Amino acid sequence: MMNPNIDPTRPCPCCSLKTYNDCCQPLHLGVKALNPEQLMRSRFSAFYLGLFAYLIDTHHKNYLFDLTQQTLSDGPQPHWLTLDVISSNVIGDQGTVTFQAWFRDNKSNALDAIHEYSNFIKENGRWYYTDGVQKDPVYPKRNALCVCGSSKKFKQCCL
Repeated sequence: MMNPNIDPTRPCPCCSLKTYNDCCQPLHLGVKALNPEQLMRSRFSAFYLGLFAYLIDTHHKNYLFDLTQQTLSDGPQPHWLTLDVISSNVIGDQGTVTFQAWFRDNKSNALDAIHEYSNFIKENGRWYYTDGVQKDPVYPKRNALCVCGSSKKFKQCCL
């Protein structure tokens, strides 16, 4: 189910510098990801847009455990800000993506990030997320651009 609150001509939530229409929307509508990074970006956009069925569909069934659309939608949901893909790699039918997904906690309004080294496998021509290793967030330096996308320095914005 597509989120009716996004204009497909606006920038994609995954921070690719493309429009949603030219980036993650086709994947949300059923086009297969070409590589793990593309799938990772589309999964971030799905979290951002609340497309929980897509997240379940792109999560390898052997790694779902008790994860369901309902558990993903329970909530309060964080306010997703930006995605920073640090690296990605593919060897055959396996891939990895290291990223930081920045968000504001809706209860405390605190800035935080999921910093993860994620694993992906390709099965029957389709990429799936399997699992990941969580790392501590790496916050930007004071004079770097803020992770919230404001174009201000971090020290003048979210620090």
